[in-house]
Parts: sequence; structure tokens; C-alpha cells
Amino acid sequence: MSLERLIEEVQVRNEAAVQAEARRQQAERDRILAERDRRIETLHGEIARQSEAESARERVQRLASAKLEARKRLFEAQERRTRAEIEQVRGLLGEFTGSPEYPKVLQGMVDLAVRELGRSVKVGGRVEDAPVLRTVAGKSYDPDPRPILGGIVATTPDGHRSLDLSLDELLRLRESQVREILRD
Repeated sequence: MSLERLIEEVQVRNEAAVQAEARRQQAERDRILAERDRRIETLHGEIARQSEAESARERVQRLASAKLEARKRLFEAQERRTRAEIEQVRGLLGEFTGSPEYPKVLQGMVDLAVRELGRSVKVGGRVEDAPVLRTVAGKSYDPDPRPILGGIVATTPDGHRSLDLSLDELLRLRESQVREILRD
């Protein structure tokens, strides 16, 4: 073999090795670029899913907040209506105090107070009811006026026990029942 042929063969092998190395580097670069593109695509997908999930959570929160606000406003409106209706009931009770049946009711209240607290009970009420209470309660009548809608407030002489049969107190004690009736 000649020297030239040997040099030429070495050059061909070197060129083949350089080309093989270039192809290997190109393949490695292509693989790295493909991996990068795959990772970018994966990250874009994850970001899109996360932002969609976050948007969905925000929509759900806004919807829940809106529903809560609507319930709150509905409750407030119902409460205003119920309070207005309870005030109407107060007005009707006020009108009832001017009816012919009212003295009979006062008599029944005084009788109940005497049964519960004893004969020596003091009975008080509104200024407007004074004539009826003097008649019904007799000596047990307490002339001190009470700021009530109607009815009586009875106490024992020592003041330790009392029985509040005022229309205000009776309405207050049964307000939850009245509210249920008014809601229906």
C-alpha cells in the first residue's frame, strides 16, 4: 500500500468519523429539542388546566356568593315583612283593648293572677284600663300606670313574684309561633 493510499484512507475514515459524530450530535440536538418541545407542550397543558380549574373555582365561589347574597336579601325582606305584620298584630291588639270583650279578658287575667299568686296580689295596668281594673280587681288595684299595650301585670305584696299578662309580653312569648303563622 502506498503512503498516499494510507493517507487517503485515514482521511476517509476521519471524514466518516466526523460525519458520524455530526449525525450523532444532530440526532442528540433533535432529541433535546423534541424533549424541550414536549416539556413546553406539557407545561402549557398543565397551565391551561390549572387556569381553567382556577376559573371554575372562581365561578363556583361567585355563584355561591351570589346565592348567599340572594338568600340573605330574601331573608331580610321576609324579616321586614314579618316585623311589619307583627306591628299590625300589635295594632289589632291595641284595637282589641277598645272592644266590649276586653273587660272580660281583663277579668280572666285578674282571676288567673289571684289563683297563681294569691288573694293579696297587686294588679296594675294602663291608665286607660284604670276604671275597668278598679272594678275587676277591687282593692288589689295598683294605680301606678304601666307602659304596656294592654292586659295586666300582677305582683305579690313583697314584690318577689310577678305575673306579666300584658299583651306585649304575651305577644313576645308567642312571637315565634306568630312568625310561623305569618310565614304561611
